[in-house]
Amino acid sequence: MKNYYIGVDSGTQSTKTVIIDGEGTVLGKSTKEYGLIQGLPLGHMEQHPETWAKAMIETMKKAIKVSKVDSKLIKAIGVSGQQHGFVPLDESGNVIRPAKLWNDTSTSEECSIITERLGGADKVVDVIGNSVLPGYTAPKILWLKRHEPENYALLDRVLLPHDYLDYVLTGAASMEYGDASGTALMDIKTRKWSKEAIAAIDQGLIEKLPVLQPSDKPVGFVQEDISVELGLSEGVIVSAGGGDNMMGAIGTGNTSPGKVTVSLGTSGTIYAYSESPVIDPVGEVAAFCDSTNAWLPMVCTMNVTVATELVRGLFKLSYEEMEGLVKDIPPGSDGAILLPYLTGERTPNMPDGKGVLYGLTPQNFTPGHISRSAMEGVTMGLNYGLNRLRELGVEPTEIRLTGGGSRNKTWRQIAADVFNAEIVTLKESEGAAYGAALQSMWCHRASQGDRVTISEITGNLVEVDESSRVKPVAGNVETYRLLQRKQDKLSQASRPLFTP
Repeated sequence: MKNYYIGVDSGTQSTKTVIIDGEGTVLGKSTKEYGLIQGLPLGHMEQHPETWAKAMIETMKKAIKVSKVDSKLIKAIGVSGQQHGFVPLDESGNVIRPAKLWNDTSTSEECSIITERLGGADKVVDVIGNSVLPGYTAPKILWLKRHEPENYALLDRVLLPHDYLDYVLTGAASMEYGDASGTALMDIKTRKWSKEAIAAIDQGLIEKLPVLQPSDKPVGFVQEDISVELGLSEGVIVSAGGGDNMMGAIGTGNTSPGKVTVSLGTSGTIYAYSESPVIDPVGEVAAFCDSTNAWLPMVCTMNVTVATELVRGLFKLSYEEMEGLVKDIPPGSDGAILLPYLTGERTPNMPDGKGVLYGLTPQNFTPGHISRSAMEGVTMGLNYGLNRLRELGVEPTEIRLTGGGSRNKTWRQIAADVFNAEIVTLKESEGAAYGAALQSMWCHRASQGDRVTISEITGNLVEVDESSRVKPVAGNVETYRLLQRKQDKLSQASRPLFTP
């Protein structure tokens, strides 16, 4: 008798659900798109958590229908969610206000307050292993306390987006190490809530934080009403789940040393597996835990396809037209450089940053050059972080590329040349949803007494697409090495201009 598993990825733009069998084959998929709350002040990015919950149930129903599997044989569900979002619940379990998201940059002042209360930037890294950045959850909580005290007074439980969906499914409130490490409230070295960091916001906050749990343990079981709605059997497990990057690591097979995953999505991420904490003294590399009970040093940039999509829209290009233009432009775009800080930036930490298109001449003032400079600019922005990871001892043997940008062949070659590493994509493109399904399989098998490791599961089931593999071209590598130096200098020189 076959077993089946569901993976849900709840993101900023959509929710994606996949159903797999015990061999890791994807049998059904479904996607539901949605948007941000409109009309908010600059820097405020919010969504209604109920939007995610409705999309989760809808996509699970559709994926089950598409897959044509017997829903009674579904054994477990795993949920991936956008990181850092703050979902405030009252004592009745109701959402108090819309969630402030990972790309909300309205909390710069709160970051400064928390950092000062903890004794400065160096002390913060000592206390929690990370800096306090606007994207993280801790400053969002302090923002609520300072700006909406009436809502803060109602706060009974702090959840992250994927925790909220687990709560909807099971009625249980919990948090696993991976996503919790992005709150700036947990000491990633000990995997325990930091009393010092919590006290910098509110001593009583500790009572509003969920119990921390390992990644291989279930949150609970699907509640009866949802089981009936989806046609599930009793006792379907909901695994710990995790943040989208943690689930993406599982879905791309990044569960052993040497592999590095790069995501070219709305935002950009670079992360690697580590068996011990990787602490960056200057706080540019996020020292996160992963969702396999190990660690996930990570760099995140806020602008990747944000930039390329704006350029594509500006010139009214299809994806095919844009790639056609870009492949005919030489590496380096004849000197055009895009600093892609269109929505601020996280690495380097520039919440008030702005985009800069530099080096324009009559020769490179063309749609093709500007399109290529956007791809190059965001990729070099990620490479800034990869170089920092290398300085901390993370040396990739292979880079696995995911996200919408990875489908562009020319962009894959740009990535290989900028990163100076072999690039390959995955056969299954929905890395986070697939990773959530694999984690749920791991959790279910463990509950049956199977001592299989997650790296064994991913090693057997995650497949790369060898037809997509590209190698760096020596001449291009040197071109981008020099261009990277220029972009880094331009970034440094422009930062004082963006200081409020």
